Amino acid sequence: MPLFSFEGASPEVHPGAWIAPTATLVGDVHVEEGASVWYNAVLRADFGPIIVRAGANVQDCSVVHGGEEATVIGPGATVGHSCVVHGAEVGAQALIGNGAVVQDGAVIGDRALVAAGAVVTPGTRIPAETVATGTPATVRGPLSGSAVWWVDNNPRTYRDLARRHADGALPAGE
Repeated sequence: MPLFSFEGASPEVHPGAWIAPTATLVGDVHVEEGASVWYNAVLRADFGPIIVRAGANVQDCSVVHGGEEATVIGPGATVGHSCVVHGAEVGAQALIGNGAVVQDGAVIGDRALVAAGAVVTPGTRIPAETVATGTPATVRGPLSGSAVWWVDNNPRTYRDLARRHADGALPAGE
C-alpha cells in the first residue's frame, strides 16, 4: 500500500486495520483497529489530520482530504464508493452513500444516512438518525425502512469483507 510522509507527518495504521494495496495515504492519517480503506481510495492529510475510527470503512475510489480541523470518519461509519469527504466530521455508524460529497465543516450525526449522490454543503449539520438527500442535501426525515438495514449491517459486512480481502486478495496469476 502506498504510504507517504508529508512535512514530517506519516500515516499510522493499526495492525488490525486493512488497507487495500492500491489505496494511498498521505501525511497525518490515522487508521484505527478494524477499519478498512479500499481500492484506489486516497486519504490526503496535508492541511489537517484525517482519523478513520475503529471499524469504519472508506470504500473504493473515495477521496478524504483534511481541512483546517481534523477530518473524522467515526467508529463504524461508512464512506461509500466514489465519495468526497473534505474537512468534515462523519459520526459513528453514519453512512455516506455512493458518490456523495460532504464539504468543509459539515457534521454528519451518528447513524445518519446521506443518500447516494447527495451534496452536503459547507457547515451543514445533518442530525443523528436522519436521512438526507439531494443537492444541496436536506433532511427528509428519520432513519427508517431499508435505510435502517444499511446503517445496521454495513459496518459488520465491510469488517468481514476486509478480512476476506486481507486473507485472499492476491495479484492475478499467483
